[in-house]
Amino acid sequence: MIKLAIDAMGGDYAPQEIVKGVNLALKEFNDIELVLYGDEAEIKKYLVPSDKVTIVHAPSKIDMGEKDPIGEIRRNRETSLVRAFQAVKDKEVDGVVTAGPTQAVISAAHLIIRRIKGMKRVALCPTMPNMGDKARILLDVGANVELRSEHLVQLAEYATIYLREVKKIDDPVVGLLNIGTEPGKGREVDKETYYAMEACKNIHFYGNVEPKELFSTPCDALITDGFTGNMVIKTCEGSAKAIGGFLKKEIKASFFAKIGYLFMNKVFKKFKKVMNPDEIGGAVLFGVDGVVVKSHGSSSDYAFYRAIEKAKAIAEAKVVDKMKKIIEDSGVLDE
Repeated sequence: MIKLAIDAMGGDYAPQEIVKGVNLALKEFNDIELVLYGDEAEIKKYLVPSDKVTIVHAPSKIDMGEKDPIGEIRRNRETSLVRAFQAVKDKEVDGVVTAGPTQAVISAAHLIIRRIKGMKRVALCPTMPNMGDKARILLDVGANVELRSEHLVQLAEYATIYLREVKKIDDPVVGLLNIGTEPGKGREVDKETYYAMEACKNIHFYGNVEPKELFSTPCDALITDGFTGNMVIKTCEGSAKAIGGFLKKEIKASFFAKIGYLFMNKVFKKFKKVMNPDEIGGAVLFGVDGVVVKSHGSSSDYAFYRAIEKAKAIAEAKVVDKMKKIIEDSGVLDE
């Protein structure tokens, strides 16, 4: 039985959409227990009663526009997000799911749960849209502005475990996002990382991958620093939105385009589904001593359900414990 903490007050549409997502998860999974942290009266308005749910009254929340998330976490230990993260720290639950502010989530993970011993950095890792029958992961997309080669290699090891154990990919292929494919391309850190990954026995290293190959590379994971990754993921999101807007405008402007749309309707619907962030189920925070899944702030009930599904799968696969074993075997703890 997997037990997860839910930050019921985090997100633009909390607690309504969060609790409705909980209802979907409870309907789908028999082997799950959920602890909801939030305003009990508000939660009960939307919750379908279940003996697999516990409500912990924590009405305070961290606002989505909070300017000082670290200060807020330190000052107010009674917010729904902090209480949920503390439950992971205290090993009362196997993981936490939240749609709260990204920086507050990363800060709470550092300050409360903390990194796995020997893990040099954490990384925020979303799944990219499923293009070419491959749903690749990208990390880091915002937890660290800069990363050294040893950090990137360790994150690649974690990504490999995640892909093998959760996504059931037997031999995950890892690529290093760079401005060219040759080993000597990029910044000094990119060059160092290339050779360090090439020498690492725990990963199947493909080599450098240019951004133009983001959706066509045979790689299952793409590794980069948080600044670059954040720019890449936001460019993808903006491009998809712009393309969708352009097509909608052009179809409306022409009679023949409308006729063509009727024939291409299934294709457009598939494109919309592939690019829909609700299908992704949120980003995973790699490297902390517990499962943390960050659903996007405007999550619908379905999106939050998918985030719960992802957290459950990671907990079942014991990804954190398997990364601890790699760190132990690497000798990092002895340094």
